[in-house]
Amino acid sequence: MSRRARVGLWGWLWRLLIALLAWLLCVTAWIVWVGERDQAAKADAIIVLGAAAYDAKPSPVFEERIRHGLDLYRQGYAPLLIFTGGYGGTAARFSESQVARRYAIKQGVPDEAILIETASRTTRQNLVEARRLMEQRQLHRVIIVSDPLHMARALRLAHELGIDALASSTPSTRFRSFHTSWKFLVQEIYFFHRDLVTTGA
Repeated sequence: MSRRARVGLWGWLWRLLIALLAWLLCVTAWIVWVGERDQAAKADAIIVLGAAAYDAKPSPVFEERIRHGLDLYRQGYAPLLIFTGGYGGTAARFSESQVARRYAIKQGVPDEAILIETASRTTRQNLVEARRLMEQRQLHRVIIVSDPLHMARALRLAHELGIDALASSTPSTRFRSFHTSWKFLVQEIYFFHRDLVTTGA
């Protein structure tokens, strides 16, 4: 290969790298922007997406989601809470949604204001099962509660499933340190691209 050809090849590779970095920057900015918005408005229900639970205790991440859902409920944004999340493993005594319901009841929320599903294991399944509960109750508009960096994917999946959804991210999150936030952001960037070609989690 001649020197001129090598220079031309490196030029094209450099342009490709710049384009790739620009694309990733745009995706990152979109994920962060969606997570920073708070669209909370009057709705029929508040969907709290599941996260890890340790036996009968929610993980710090899940507890933040539950608490934010309760705050929205108490502020009168919606009369119903929908907790999602199935069993974390075969040895789990309680599903994520059962743990959330128990937490909410201890905080004074009446049982009749809570709906749960115990079958889901992924974000998409959370929303599929929540949609089923919505259809049963003839609910139309919902507020989705999740972590800021997770919200873009959750909202996009909700729209794909035909759910009229508003976003309200947790104002505080366990993913506070740069190291942990960076890892979570990379995960969400990966899921963004994976979902372009396959059914997402």
